[in-house]
Amino acid sequence: MKRRQLLIGAAALAAPAIHSAHAQGKTLIVPTLGGVWEQFWRKEIAPRFTAATGAAVTLDVGNGRVFGANLRAAGVAKPPYSIVMTNEVFASGLRKEGFFEKLDQSKLPNYADLYPMARASDGWGAIGAVSPIGIGYRTDLVKTKPKAWKDLWNNPEFKGKIGLYNFANSAGKMELLLASKIFGKDQYDVDAGFGALAKLGKVIQVDFNLSTALAAGEITVAPYDFGEISRLRKQGLPVDCIIPEEGMVMFDQTINILANGPEKALAYQYANFLMSPEIQGLLMREFFVSPTNQKVVVPADLRADVPVSGADMAKILTWDWDFVNQNQGALAERWAKTFS
Repeated sequence: MKRRQLLIGAAALAAPAIHSAHAQGKTLIVPTLGGVWEQFWRKEIAPRFTAATGAAVTLDVGNGRVFGANLRAAGVAKPPYSIVMTNEVFASGLRKEGFFEKLDQSKLPNYADLYPMARASDGWGAIGAVSPIGIGYRTDLVKTKPKAWKDLWNNPEFKGKIGLYNFANSAGKMELLLASKIFGKDQYDVDAGFGALAKLGKVIQVDFNLSTALAAGEITVAPYDFGEISRLRKQGLPVDCIIPEEGMVMFDQTINILANGPEKALAYQYANFLMSPEIQGLLMREFFVSPTNQKVVVPADLRADVPVSGADMAKILTWDWDFVNQNQGALAERWAKTFS
């Protein structure tokens, strides 16, 4: 812990200098996730941004659904935020409703250094944090190590021991699109996707926490982000996670600028700050997320915890969230029937 604190402190000293007289006395409202994310933002990220710019930071704790509800309640013309970092599934819908503007890249010098997968929204957003999802499994309970997503269907020892995220979670939606892509023509072939999911038989579904079932041995294999597997391994659980042959899915946090935000100039400074190698390095060490800035090199002591970087970032699949949002109700209903 002391070593981590020293490293974080060193990164803080190298934090980008963006101090501006125009930011003095201003306050940026920053929506953030709760729990450990809020704690880290409050203790590390917000103070560093204030030190760099002179602007105060007020955290608004919630999630993508909450932030979206707050924006819709206020309306496009008078949003309560100037910047929002949230899952792309939520950002996609808000973007369609006119809340966000296309990024002014001249104000974001760090944008050019992001991996292509982090710039996949055609210039409307930028992924500031990504947790790649592969196949996690219990090494003591699985004889044949999985190599591909198809193994969930083809390996008989997984039968009845598979965990999935449910459809309420963005990962559940990705599980459907992935099955559609693997067993059908493409991600839009949901008939093939649902047909494949039905053949899995009994599965344990959760909204956000698969670790309890994995620790208890109720499941032996499931989609898992590599950071969570690292945390479980450090707690003594015999687990591992692999990059499937067909590619990975991901938990993402996309940075978006509000078209009519009250502090838009400050929002751009904050967005560039989040994309910087220094802040990306801090997030990597704290949460084991894969840095989206290509200039960040995962050090040797972190490669077991952050195994996805460099060329492997191109193995992360992206999805048409507009399609999912437009068909949300029908897909959710069909998911429920499939697993009833």
